[in-house]
Amino acid sequence: MPKTVLFIPKERIESGILLIRGRKVMLDSDLAELYGVSTKRLNEQIKRNTARFPVDFMFQLSFREKAILRSQFATSSGRHGGRRYRPYAFTEHGAIVVAVVLSTRRAIAVSVYVVRAFVNLREILGKHKELARKLTQLEGRIEVHDERIVSLFEAIRRLIQGPEQRGERIGFHAGSSGELRRDP
Repeated sequence: MPKTVLFIPKERIESGILLIRGRKVMLDSDLAELYGVSTKRLNEQIKRNTARFPVDFMFQLSFREKAILRSQFATSSGRHGGRRYRPYAFTEHGAIVVAVVLSTRRAIAVSVYVVRAFVNLREILGKHKELARKLTQLEGRIEVHDERIVSLFEAIRRLIQGPEQRGERIGFHAGSSGELRRDP
C-alpha cells in the first residue's frame, strides 16, 4: 500500500491559532478538521481521557467568549460558535495530547505540523516583543534628541535675528545721568 504524502499549508494551521485568555490555543473544531475526525468524535475522546488534559492543556470557553467568537466570525456555522455547546480550546501541549488520544495516523502526522505552527508563532511574537522594546528605547532617545534639537534651532534663530530684532541694544548709550555705559 503506497504512502500518501500529507500536506497542510502552514498558514492554514497558523490561522487556526487564536489568542484567548492570553494563551495561544486552537479550537476543538479546527483540530478535528486538521486531524481528520469529526468534532463530536474528538470531544468524545477528550471526555474519555479527561485526566490527560489539565487546565494548562485545555479549557472550555465561557458563554461570553463563545458569543465574542461567534460575532468575530459573523457566522452561525458549526465551525466557529454555531454549536449548542461551548467549544474547547487547546494549548500547544493539549493539541499534542489530542493527537495521542485520537491515535490515528493522520492525527499523529498532523500534530507535528501543529507543534511547528505554535513554535513559529512563538518565535514571531518573540521577535515582535524585542522589536517593540527596541522601538521604545529609540523613542526615549528621540525625545531627548528632539529637546536638544529644538534648543539648537532656537539658538540659531536668535543668532539669525540679530540683536536689534531680539530687543537688545549694541554699543554705548547715555544713561539718565548723561554718563556713557556699555550695553551687555
